[in-house]
Amino acid sequence: MATYDPFRDLDRLASTLLDARRGGGPRRMPMDLYRDGDHYVLAADLPGADPGSVDIDVDGQLLTIRAERTLGSGEGVKWITRERETASFVRQLNLGQGIDTERISAAYRNGVLSVTIPVSEKAKPRRISVSTDDGDGVIEAHESTPQPIEQ
Repeated sequence: MATYDPFRDLDRLASTLLDARRGGGPRRMPMDLYRDGDHYVLAADLPGADPGSVDIDVDGQLLTIRAERTLGSGEGVKWITRERETASFVRQLNLGQGIDTERISAAYRNGVLSVTIPVSEKAKPRRISVSTDDGDGVIEAHESTPQPIEQ
């Protein structure tokens, strides 16, 4: 049996008003981003998002992730409480130079979207041999990898 909780209703009302003031816009999409060898991995929480609604696109160096959470309601259903709402999620990242945008891949499992962002061959660290005129040998130098992702 459900009990009446005025504080829960007050909290729900306050959330609704604050969301309305923000325009009911896209919800927050928390994410982690890390580098693992020669690729970056982005893991974003999309709780309850419909897998078919997840959309990822790259336009130049801008990566955009969109998703929707919809809630169905069966015919003749009498709701006791309904705290979960439909939601839109959106997140954009500027990809710096040195990213292979043609090989970006993604998977969605258990409400978490994982996007693998490979570093291009040109941006990977490599050794450069430097010769000298006096024939004493070869000097070796290293190139460093630029930071290719900005938030």
